[in-house]
Amino acid sequence: MSQEASIHSWPGSYYINNEKRWASGVLSLTRTTLRFNSEQNQENLLSLRLSRIMEIKMESSSFIFSALTVLEQGNIKHWFGSLKPCRTTIYHVLEHFWRERLLSPTEPRGAEAPLSKGQELISLISGAQRRLEDTGKVLNHQGEQFDNMIQGLDKIESDLTVADKLLSELECPSWWPFRKMPWMCHQEAKSEAAAKAACAKGSCKGPKVITSIPAIVSRVGTSGNMKPGSLVVLVSSLEVRDANGQLLHCFEKEEVDDIYVHSPYEISVRQRFIGKPDICFRILSARMTEALSVLEMQYKKKVEITRDYAAFQATLATTPGSPEGGGNIWSAGHGQDTEVPVEVPAGELTQLQLHVLQPTVTEAEAQELKQMLQQLKTLALEAETELERQDEALDVLSCSTDRTTMNINRHTRRMRKLL
Repeated sequence: MSQEASIHSWPGSYYINNEKRWASGVLSLTRTTLRFNSEQNQENLLSLRLSRIMEIKMESSSFIFSALTVLEQGNIKHWFGSLKPCRTTIYHVLEHFWRERLLSPTEPRGAEAPLSKGQELISLISGAQRRLEDTGKVLNHQGEQFDNMIQGLDKIESDLTVADKLLSELECPSWWPFRKMPWMCHQEAKSEAAAKAACAKGSCKGPKVITSIPAIVSRVGTSGNMKPGSLVVLVSSLEVRDANGQLLHCFEKEEVDDIYVHSPYEISVRQRFIGKPDICFRILSARMTEALSVLEMQYKKKVEITRDYAAFQATLATTPGSPEGGGNIWSAGHGQDTEVPVEVPAGELTQLQLHVLQPTVTEAEAQELKQMLQQLKTLALEAETELERQDEALDVLSCSTDRTTMNINRHTRRMRKLL
């Protein structure tokens, strides 16, 4: 049976309580399990599901050596030592995925009560609905930008009409003095006040947040360790914040050069510079799939899939219970945990056992699926209507821009003749 894909691995040692000794090996974290394999013969010394963990702490063994302890249900404590690169970093990563696992609405119910087909379908449609809602938010903001552009062009055309009248008055009489009249100064002061009021009104709205997820963040190229924080996806930027909500760095949308996707849980965002070091943050989150679909739509060609992600996806595809291909690539790390009980080999399941493990869709689940599909249809129709409206707005913008450009060029030529 293929093992589940590893999110992160760290070299270290594990204390075998029965033998009263430390064993060197590799501590691995998957989306459902914490494992430790020995270094000598790759023997699996520990395989602990995250849902069974009760506490993760940083302690000291023999009051000297720093260690990491994991308390399992049944008051069983596991000790890990000599962890590299840093015990604190590993503690933050493990605690993040453990807490998000406990708070996740898709928490597995164990081998005694596997998820039914109806529940799996509800989970998949719920994920698609969230993705479509995020897309709708971006579309709405894009439509607002188009509306603001049209209003700006209308204001420009209005100003150009005033400029045309003034130029006509300047061109007609040869004796017209080339200086500003009082009524012109009053009009300019009035327009400047209106512009300042519009700017103040726009600044009060603040940036629009699309999604915000808790994460473990670190700045590449510095000595700082990975620490808890959050990734905030805004309409016009990306913000990396610490656990207290303080801003660590803000990537403006046009300043982002690369977004590398290392796995469904880990990305790195880079801003390049000439003559000084680049700014790059590595971000790890159990809820990264919520942000990846938005990032893919917002940054398009700047999102790059790495070889690590391809290897992760290939390993995930061979893991029993993993989501099948054909859907969104970001759903690879967001599937349900419908694992087969360990006591029964997967190849020896009878038809009756398979029927028990995979219940049919109930009437209540069918009704819920029907309602969710209707909501999906409504969201899709609203998105289609918004896209059609934006197509019309783009046509208006194109014509208005061409007309404004021609008027500006014509007024420029007339002004040069007056000089």
